[in-house]
Amino acid sequence: MNIHKISGFSYENMGGNPAGVVITDEMLSDEKMLSIAKEVNYSETAFLIKVNNKEFRIRYFSPEMEIAFCGHATIASGHVLAEDFGLGEYKLNLNDGSITINIVEKNNATVTSISSVSTKTEDFTDEIIDSFIDVFNFSKDDLDSNYPIKKSYSGNFHLIIFVKEKKTLENMKYDFEKAKELSREHNITTISVLWKENNTLYHSRNPFPFGGVYEDPATGSAAIALGEYLRSTKNKISGEIEILQGFDMDSPSKLYVEYTDIENSSIKVSGQSRVIK
Repeated sequence: MNIHKISGFSYENMGGNPAGVVITDEMLSDEKMLSIAKEVNYSETAFLIKVNNKEFRIRYFSPEMEIAFCGHATIASGHVLAEDFGLGEYKLNLNDGSITINIVEKNNATVTSISSVSTKTEDFTDEIIDSFIDVFNFSKDDLDSNYPIKKSYSGNFHLIIFVKEKKTLENMKYDFEKAKELSREHNITTISVLWKENNTLYHSRNPFPFGGVYEDPATGSAAIALGEYLRSTKNKISGEIEILQGFDMDSPSKLYVEYTDIENSSIKVSGQSRVIK
């Protein structure tokens, strides 16, 4: 069995978020996939089987559990699919719904774009919001009031939190066990803490206690969720944005997001990938 190790959303052929990619003739058992994910020990490993020409079934496992959708592992899968089956468009069937990816070569790098499932943004009660803020080393006074805290769906739910100053983002710390308990109780896959540099450039840090990981250096599903959040809150109704993530972890990553003004419509996230030597 060939376990590919690819970093999704890499930045100038550095950094990115490592993922395992396994393509087999038949889908492995849940126990086997979880065992491999533990062995690989990245935040996610993607498992694929071919359905027919340019259509695959895909599942994602963290070292602790199955995850409904993972952006960076999908970008990594695109890299492997391009090597084994060629560039172009592929349909990927998830546990719930399907997505389309498109793989091209650009500037001697493999670039994969994901077109998401339908998206949505929902409110949380003040009590639940307070409980999440309490696990961090910042307070409500540090939050950007132009961006209310909400949860946004991109195949998973992500909590969106904006802070006023970049240094607050850079110094971010949190109580892992408390955040893990809260995330699993309220079905929050990652917590996206963000600082806006300008209308098209955002800086992100992304705790992933739900999956047993302190922080992700690049999170495609959270990037899609951010696009949905910006659209639904009317902070940026449509267009393109870039997200820089992982720089505070010495694993720089860049994610590109593109979306229209059509409510709940699919959002595209793109990024480069690189083979982990």
